Amino acid sequence: MVVAGWLCVAAGLASEAQAQPPTQATVDSLRAELARMQVQLDSLMRLIESGAAPAVQAEADSAADALAAVRAAAAAALADTVAQPAAQVAEGQFVGRQRNLNVFNPEISVTGDVFAFVNSEDPDADNFVPREFELALQSNLDPFSRAKIFVAHHRHGGEISPFAHGHDGEGGEEAEDAHGDEAETEIEEGYVEWVGLPAGLGLTIGKFRQRFGKLNRWHPHALPAQQLPLPYRVHFGDDGLSQAGASVHWLLPIHGAGTYELWTQVTRSGNETLFGESNGISALGHLNGFWQLTPATYFELGLSATTGRHREAEEAFDVRLYGVDFTLDWTPPATSKYRQATLHGGVVLGRRAFDDGPDADAFGAFAIGEYKFAQQWIAGARYEYTENPAEPDEDAWLIAPSLTWWQSEFVRIRAEYEFVSAIGELFGQFVLQTTFAMGPHKHETY
Repeated sequence: MVVAGWLCVAAGLASEAQAQPPTQATVDSLRAELARMQVQLDSLMRLIESGAAPAVQAEADSAADALAAVRAAAAAALADTVAQPAAQVAEGQFVGRQRNLNVFNPEISVTGDVFAFVNSEDPDADNFVPREFELALQSNLDPFSRAKIFVAHHRHGGEISPFAHGHDGEGGEEAEDAHGDEAETEIEEGYVEWVGLPAGLGLTIGKFRQRFGKLNRWHPHALPAQQLPLPYRVHFGDDGLSQAGASVHWLLPIHGAGTYELWTQVTRSGNETLFGESNGISALGHLNGFWQLTPATYFELGLSATTGRHREAEEAFDVRLYGVDFTLDWTPPATSKYRQATLHGGVVLGRRAFDDGPDADAFGAFAIGEYKFAQQWIAGARYEYTENPAEPDEDAWLIAPSLTWWQSEFVRIRAEYEFVSAIGELFGQFVLQTTFAMGPHKHETY
C-alpha cells in the first residue's frame, strides 16, 4: 500500500511537470516529496537489515523504483526551468531580470496656497490671489546622498509689509507699484545633501532656505500663520532668506541631557532686501538645542547670526543680524490626535554698520501660539513687533487670532483676522487661506 501511494504521487508530480511549464514552486514541491520518500525508504532498509520478511524486501524494492521515478521527474523539471529562458532568448524574446526602472524616478509632489482676503483700507482690491503653486521633486540618489528641487510659481497678495508699502498692505495701490501684477516662477530650493558622513557631519550644496531661526526654514504653505513673522519679513523680504551656497551640519557629540546641532553656511549674497545688489559672500551660523522635558513636552532653543555686505548704487554698509528663537510643544501621547499646544517665539536684532557714521539697530520680536482642541480644529493667535531697519524710529505691530480646520493631512483651511499698526496708523485685514498637497511632500515642518 505504501509503494502504491508513492507510485501515484510520483506519477502525478511527473505528469504535472510535463503538462505545464515548470515553475520554481513545482521544483520545490518535487524536492520536498523526494526528501519525504527518502526518509521512508531509509526506514524500510533498516527493517530489511534487521531480518524483516521477504514482503518487506519486495516493498522496499518497489519504493526504490518509485523514488528513482520522482528523482527523474525532478531533474527533468529543473532542466526545463533553466533551459526555458535560454530558449526564449534564442528565439529573440527578451527576458528581463533587472529591477523595475520606475524606482529611479523621483517622488513628485504639488502644493497650492490660495488666498481670499479683504483689507479695510482698500476693500475693492483684487481679493483673490493664487499665491503659490509649488512643484517638488525629491529622490534618494544613492545610500549616501539625496536631492530635492522645489519650483514655485508665486504671486504676491495678502502679506503685510508695513514699511515697504505704507498701511495699504499688499492689496492697495502702493503694493501694485512695488510688486507689479506679474507672477514669478523660480527655483525656491534645489540642492543635494550628503547624510551620514563621519563624525556626525552632513553637507548640503545648492540653493536652500537658510537656518536663521526655525520658521525661516519652513515653506510658506507649512507656516503656522499666513506669512513669516514681521521681524523676518522686514529684514529678509516677503519670501524669507533663501540663497545659494554650501551648508555643513554637525550633530555635536555631547551626551547626556539634550541634543545639540550646529549649522555653518556660506552663501552668495542674493537676498536683495538684506544685501541689496551685493554678490559677495555672506556667512550664517545656527546652534540648536533640543530637550525632552517629559514624555509629552519638549523645548527647543536656537541661536542664529548672519553677516554680509549690503551694497546699493551709492551706499554700502555691513549687515549683522542676530536672533534667538524657541519652541515649546506639549503633545500628550495618549490623546495626541485631539490635544496639542505649541508656542513659537523669538527676538531679532539687526545692525547696519556704516563706514562713515554711527550704527543703526532695529529690534523685533514675535510669539505664535496654537492649541488643538479637537481632532481637526486648531485655535491660534500671534503677536509680532518690529522696528524699521532703514528708519529705526518707525515701528509696527500685529495681532492676529486664527482658526484652522484640517480636513485631512492634504487639505487645510485657515481663517485669520489681522489688526495692524504701521507707523502709528491702524488697519485690519481678514484672510481666508486654503492650502492643499498632492504627493509625498506634505506641509513639512523640518
